Amino acid sequence: MECLVEKEDLLRCLYLVQGVVEKRSSLPILAHVLIESAQEITSLGATDLEIGIRQQCKSTVKKNGAATTDARKLYEIIRELPPERVSLRASGNGWLDVSCGKSRFRLASLDPKEFPAVVPAEQPAGTPPPVTASLAAKTLREMVEKTLFATSPDETRLQLSGVYLEAQKEGKLRMVASDGHRLALIERETTIADPSTWPRTILPRKGLIEVRKLLEKSEEEITLSLQGSTIILKKESTELSMRLVEGEFPDYKQVIPTEKKHTITFSREDFLSALRRLLVLTTERSRGIKLQTEKDRMEISVNTPDVGEGVEEIGVSHEEGNITIGFNGRYLTEALAVMEEGQNVTLYLKDEVSPGLLRVVGDEDFSYVIMPMRIL
Repeated sequence: MECLVEKEDLLRCLYLVQGVVEKRSSLPILAHVLIESAQEITSLGATDLEIGIRQQCKSTVKKNGAATTDARKLYEIIRELPPERVSLRASGNGWLDVSCGKSRFRLASLDPKEFPAVVPAEQPAGTPPPVTASLAAKTLREMVEKTLFATSPDETRLQLSGVYLEAQKEGKLRMVASDGHRLALIERETTIADPSTWPRTILPRKGLIEVRKLLEKSEEEITLSLQGSTIILKKESTELSMRLVEGEFPDYKQVIPTEKKHTITFSREDFLSALRRLLVLTTERSRGIKLQTEKDRMEISVNTPDVGEGVEEIGVSHEEGNITIGFNGRYLTEALAVMEEGQNVTLYLKDEVSPGLLRVVGDEDFSYVIMPMRIL
């Protein structure tokens, strides 16, 4: 294998594979990137056996073939090279030669034939065709941003460590995430030939982190394809595959409040700024924030022993009687942070001990449910 690739193209591809590369595996080859060159195309692939990514970039191919090398070391070398074409050449004795201008490097390479499949091969003839959906990259990026933060970091709770994905009858895709204390739900328009054929699935957290990175500043159309226990995202010259999380997602619909006695509307910026200032006076063990509302104002306060106390006040629209309720301030802040700037937000409450429901005014397809806290 021997090829010439523009430094910026190579660097972009290597940057995107870093999150997939397995750094602590007992299999050394999983820390490598697979480099394949043929027909004026050089592709880079990486996998941790659960998530795989393959990207193509234009190149001048002098000799078809494949090689592997340590993904992190190659990325760090390419990043520091001058903005010129980079030569990659596999020598037959287990080395990859990298050169650019007056710089020369030789990196250890493993047998590319031993590299695991990066993206699952096409399904054999006779098996059911994959189920596909198409949507704008910015739409999927928004859906991931507005749900990923609410997943559980506890890997032992597999069903809550990922994001639930299902199709609605009207052709929308719905994503739901919950860690047991809060829940984020978003629906957006997509193109699905037959929504009834789309199975309910749970997408892994690590894979969605890579999806978010991949779709950064991207505007084109993308395709999601479900093949058995794997979902594949295709975007121009990039393919990313994820093995679905096994198990059933809890019945999230029971958690979403239906009774809304109190409707409190306020500016996202006013509430978020006040929360951020008050969170300075909280600790990791105690993030409690107390909300007290009247007709046109809401008092937000925190009182942490041995740290301090603080009070903020913002203007609100609230037609019902007064109410006092406590929430985890960090959970509120993280939900507001993924909402667009300049929006008004409505908090729906039943009483002091029932979950609260946050929605952006004018967007009924994004909901955030948060469990209350007892604040002394």
